[in-house]
Amino acid sequence: MLFPLNVTDAQTRRWGKILVGPVSLHLTGAGATVIIGPNGSGKTTLLHLLHGTARLHAGTIAWQVPMAEARAVQSFVFQRPVMLRRSVVDNIAYPLVIRGIRKSEARAQAHDWVKRIGLDEMADRPATSLSGGEQQKLALARAFITAPQVVFLDEPCAALDGRATAEIEAILQEQMAQGTRLILSTHDMGQARRLADEVVFLRAGQVHETGPATPFFSAPQTDAAHAFLNGDIVE
Repeated sequence: MLFPLNVTDAQTRRWGKILVGPVSLHLTGAGATVIIGPNGSGKTTLLHLLHGTARLHAGTIAWQVPMAEARAVQSFVFQRPVMLRRSVVDNIAYPLVIRGIRKSEARAQAHDWVKRIGLDEMADRPATSLSGGEQQKLALARAFITAPQVVFLDEPCAALDGRATAEIEAILQEQMAQGTRLILSTHDMGQARRLADEVVFLRAGQVHETGPATPFFSAPQTDAAHAFLNGDIVE
């Protein structure tokens, strides 16, 4: 098991500028952690830092196993998913193929996922021809097909309409019910309330407030968090 995850004074920089940090967090192994905060607060960078794809310049990020082992059982879903120049089913099968699974078996598992996400009639179409919502569902299937213990998602429903958002959230809820741990960022407070078990409120690259979702949304402890939830401009 990966969890708990202990983050102590973690920091990442670029060209001498601190992007995120120092950040200290303790994440347990159940449900979903939703990262919220103003634009430019460092939500995406924090996701990459926890995943190990942003350089750790100071502090520690300690899973229960070494980082290399931890990343092997993680997936990351980008805000704008990258589509390979292949069919829908071959895009979904790709993570299994590069892990050495026979292509026929990988495609069989991918076909199962194509049905689960409602794209079975598009299985052989080029992935680049899909709509934004369809591409995001494909990206989720590609992330979940390896049965990861934890999945990071950066604004998974950005720019999607209500129907597509509901379909994406249904997939996420189903995977959480099966034990997958989610760590995601979102600007949609309705989505945060629907999905979160715990909340991290990020401001200017630092954790300004964190805690269980229900008390956070009903009675935030800081003025900045209260203002943010109220729709006020928070820098």
